[in-house]
Amino acid sequence: MTRTHNAATSPPANAMTSATDAPIVPLWAALLLAVGAGPVLDAGFPDLGVWPLAFVGIAIVLVAVIGRRAGTSFLVGFVAGLSFYLVHVSWTALYLGPVPWVALSTLESLFFGAGALLITLAFRWFPRIWSGPVARIGVLPVLVAALWTAREMVAGTWPYGGFAWGRVALSQSESPFAPLVAWVGISGLSFIMVAIVAVAVQVLREPAPGLGRRMAVPAVLVVAALAIPAWPTSVFGTSRIAAVQGNIKAGYFDAADREPGDLILGQLDASLPIVGEGVDMIVWPEGASEYDPATVPAAAQALTTLSELAGGAPIILGTNQERDERVYNTSVLWENGRVEDWYDKKHPVPFGEYVPDREFWEPFAPDLIGLIGRDYTPGTRDGVFDVNGVIAGINICFDIVDDAVIRDSVDRGAQVLLAQTNNADFGRTDENQQQLAITRLRAIETSRSVVSISTVGLSAIIGPSGETISTVPAYEPGALVEDVPLSRDLTPAVVLGGQLEGLIVGWGLGTLVIAGLLGARRRRG
Repeated sequence: MTRTHNAATSPPANAMTSATDAPIVPLWAALLLAVGAGPVLDAGFPDLGVWPLAFVGIAIVLVAVIGRRAGTSFLVGFVAGLSFYLVHVSWTALYLGPVPWVALSTLESLFFGAGALLITLAFRWFPRIWSGPVARIGVLPVLVAALWTAREMVAGTWPYGGFAWGRVALSQSESPFAPLVAWVGISGLSFIMVAIVAVAVQVLREPAPGLGRRMAVPAVLVVAALAIPAWPTSVFGTSRIAAVQGNIKAGYFDAADREPGDLILGQLDASLPIVGEGVDMIVWPEGASEYDPATVPAAAQALTTLSELAGGAPIILGTNQERDERVYNTSVLWENGRVEDWYDKKHPVPFGEYVPDREFWEPFAPDLIGLIGRDYTPGTRDGVFDVNGVIAGINICFDIVDDAVIRDSVDRGAQVLLAQTNNADFGRTDENQQQLAITRLRAIETSRSVVSISTVGLSAIIGPSGETISTVPAYEPGALVEDVPLSRDLTPAVVLGGQLEGLIVGWGLGTLVIAGLLGARRRRG
């Protein structure tokens, strides 16, 4: 007996591909999900710091963009990005008002929209060239995670040096996933997080029975990630470090309320309790002195006196320096009555510390651009000081977000990291806690203690495993004096972090292009 094949009732060969091409939710629902995704994702970061919500936020974004057309996927991603950044960086509006806040959020949302478009194309194109279960559950989520990581990398480096705030990995400083950054770096952790979420989404999309068994796949991934041991931190000694928070009016717009000398005098007053503590170095924050001690004798004498009272301890402080008619945001090493070394911030914040292409941008917001009266020049010197045999890596404010700057200082032998910052312009917003969370991840990533000292707080000394050794509360003067662990080993993240990020991004973009080309050829054939 011969069985006749009925083409009218048999599913076509590409039935699974067609099904996975369909949107999970209609456009109106996707836009509503996008609006909600931002606040949920932000809640995974400090101040709230409910880290599992970062995974939920990622999932909402993926569900909203799957199956969309190119234009609508970009729109959904843009709305999701806007709902996230308007909340996440709302601290930028505290003193400058809504224009910079909205402009920055809009720019970052354009990147978010472009990333959503790439992810939508991956969900559409990849199953057309490989649609088996392994591809759908095992490979496609990896591609999605690589494209998410690519978007974070581009946004963090372009234009004008980028804005790396808001990478999903930065939500995990207090989570069980935090130790992974020592192995794979910040970008690697973002990749792992998105991959886990994308696998879970794909498992739920599978039409066949056996959901319970399939859910074991993301569960195993989570267990495997958490089973990776923390990097074995190796400490070879300590340095007794004093970090001083003066709680002074150090904001850009506090200048009218300050008397000449208030900054350095406030730091000097807060430093008096460390006299007699036998410290090896004294660390002051970014913008700790309005006077450059290299050119102002009174400032030089004040620092020399404090150093002598503290047993000759060198002082590392932030100030502004002018050289060759250029202005620099500088950290100087003051010792033996003179500047022994200095570091100029390599990546000043665009539209904060300088205005790139000022002639082009000024007509759009002349009053705001005019507020930035001086442009800091990017530095070129290395970011390490030899402080009586202790190699200290120097980071000024948002340097702590720059992967390359951090890796470079450790590559140059830094045994401890000094993160000098001035948070005064952000008041009591989430900015300081977000920055401190990033600092904690940097400690784990590099296996280095980090002395994070702010003009107004919250300041902290963090150990090489990410543990908080001591803190000074925000908006209180105080000094931290601790025997800070020193390390010299290199973590995999420091050695391979840049190469790993490049591999992830290159593979993701290359695979997407190949999938698009092969899929188009098959459709023509």
